[in-house]
Amino acid sequence: MRHRVSGKKLNRDSGHRKALQRNLAISLLEHGRIRTTRQKADFVRGYAERLISVAKRGIRKAQETGNPGAIVHAQRLVASRMYNRRDLAKRLFDDIAPHFAEREGGYTRVLKLEPRHGDRAEMVLLELVDYQKITAPSESK
Repeated sequence: MRHRVSGKKLNRDSGHRKALQRNLAISLLEHGRIRTTRQKADFVRGYAERLISVAKRGIRKAQETGNPGAIVHAQRLVASRMYNRRDLAKRLFDDIAPHFAEREGGYTRVLKLEPRHGDRAEMVLLELVDYQKITAPSESK
């Protein structure tokens, strides 16, 4: 029985799990949607949403206090959780987080796809809500 057992192991050791979580979150924020298994999508969903929440909180705090240092602090926190990808952290703060400013949570959605042909694993599409609106400006560059 799995009473009160939190988290998913995904048949990986802790370092591999952490790397998988970061890499999937980076791909999601970079591309707006990723195709993966249901278990991995459930695993990374909360991590990606937390990154967006940290960005929103940093922006809001900087606006309320008038201190631009709050944004810098939040950008460094987010970048440290994404292998110091400063370009992606900047995109998160400039494009993604302001788009979700009025939303209280639930920044991602999971859409079921047909099973993978090789092993019949449940495949899903994990995407940011309204990802067409978010990714449209970056594609025109």
